[in-house]
Amino acid sequence: MDAVFKALADPSRRRLLDRLRARNGQTLRELCAGLDMARQSVSKHLAVLEAADLVTTVRQGREKLHYLNAVPINAIAERWISQFDRGRVTALADLKRALEQPPMDSKTFVYTTYIRTTPERLWQALTEPSFTDRYWGVSFESDWAQGSPLVWKQGGATMGDPEQVVLVSEPHSRLAYTWHTFTDDWAKTVGIGEDVRAQIAAERRSTVTFDIEPHGGDQVKLTVTHEFDPDGILHGMCSQGWPPILSSLKTLLETGEPLPPDTHEG
Repeated sequence: MDAVFKALADPSRRRLLDRLRARNGQTLRELCAGLDMARQSVSKHLAVLEAADLVTTVRQGREKLHYLNAVPINAIAERWISQFDRGRVTALADLKRALEQPPMDSKTFVYTTYIRTTPERLWQALTEPSFTDRYWGVSFESDWAQGSPLVWKQGGATMGDPEQVVLVSEPHSRLAYTWHTFTDDWAKTVGIGEDVRAQIAAERRSTVTFDIEPHGGDQVKLTVTHEFDPDGILHGMCSQGWPPILSSLKTLLETGEPLPPDTHEG
């Protein structure tokens, strides 16, 4: 965590993170616009943020897009804030954000985390029901071949649809699939009202991609990219979901036990 605190100590780097929070997925040129900093300085600050895993990058053609990565911040929260009254802390933080900050207009989430495991073991954790049910509360039925159907099971609800399929399947390297179908049974299970269910069901189906890369001698870099309908509300509903899930996945693979369920609901 030392690298995270060091990166956050500089006001210029915090300003870059604020700009990514306001609009995620920016190029270096876009981040430089309107800043009283030389392009070289911005590049150096971004390198520090990337080294601390606070920023992750994704290539899109010839462009490199920069995304705010929430995983290290979530790890800090899990280490300290969870010892106190998380409910009141979260409520106050949400109120402060609502009053002071503009809403994010980016509808793509990108998270990066490093896990002491192997690509093979991480692939198992992403695809085998015995793993996913432990850290996520979700199990999947699929042969994980490209184009194959994907059945999603959560809290007693079973969700399948012709458009709920595997998009990319490169074992131990890359996995992508369309997000699950919002059925009546699922909505009742998780406590979502019919008006909200109907609204998110009408959105363009979102997709999630897992990129797996060996890192060093005993770690794997996992990057999760979730792309949403830019005009929908699902993006906001999922905004708190991925970091706790990834934290629980990391904990399970590194210690043999996931985080307690109440730390990664949603």
